[in-house]
Amino acid sequence: MKRFIAVTIILAIALAGTVSAQVKAKDGVYFAQENAFSAQSGWKEEVVVTVAGGKITKVVWNGVSNLGLADKKTVAAAGGYGMKKASKLGLEWDQEAANVEAWLVKTQDVGFSKFNAKGETDAISGASLTVKNFFELVNKALASPAVPKGMYKKDGWFFAQQAEFDKASGWKDNVLLTVVNGSLVDVLWNGVYKDSTKKSKLVEALAGRYGMGKVAKKGEWNLQAAAVQEAILKAQDPSTIVLKKDGTTDAISGASIHATAVVLSVEALKAAR
Repeated sequence: MKRFIAVTIILAIALAGTVSAQVKAKDGVYFAQENAFSAQSGWKEEVVVTVAGGKITKVVWNGVSNLGLADKKTVAAAGGYGMKKASKLGLEWDQEAANVEAWLVKTQDVGFSKFNAKGETDAISGASLTVKNFFELVNKALASPAVPKGMYKKDGWFFAQQAEFDKASGWKDNVLLTVVNGSLVDVLWNGVYKDSTKKSKLVEALAGRYGMGKVAKKGEWNLQAAAVQEAILKAQDPSTIVLKKDGTTDAISGASIHATAVVLSVEALKAAR
């Protein structure tokens, strides 16, 4: 009996140590994203992890695209992602992602590693998608500083786009902004073309097909767009960035283009206030 009790205590201590070691981050809200857009799909995935009382209480898995789309969950929920037809479970990406999120909150197992060569697993019910990158991002987030409390009341992904295609250029600009713990943590400015002959403005610019780099002193569109995005992130409130009557601004040293992202960001973030 004494031996049984001793073994039970040892196992209990070992298990307690394992659980406590699973989430080492302090209470707070954490964010991480992939370093680059996928060359195949155009998506860059993101996670938001909330830790309270030493445990993960909420996790959100999402993604942003270089093709000028809304966030991945919104696109999937609207039937625009296309996983449901290919999934052996008959579920769309947002549904499977929700199952993975729930599994992590239930198990607290941030060290999960039961993946096959494709990064998939049979150990999580309701998930046939690649999950390895999700767990990598969760650990990346938890190893980062917590996101400080910001000015916005609502977290999430906020999208806005121009009402019409520009008659001269054929482009329609849009922005997708990520708010975590009330702070703006990511700004993505892009544009879509009036027909399928061009991909997004960002993709065309990165491929050298947009043409601004040949005529603009401050570089190709994607370089100037990055400067505008950084300025919006730094300001947190895009309405504080002063624009001139023609839509350009002297407030951003790396951009001479029309900063439509500023106006669109103000519009998008109305839903976060």
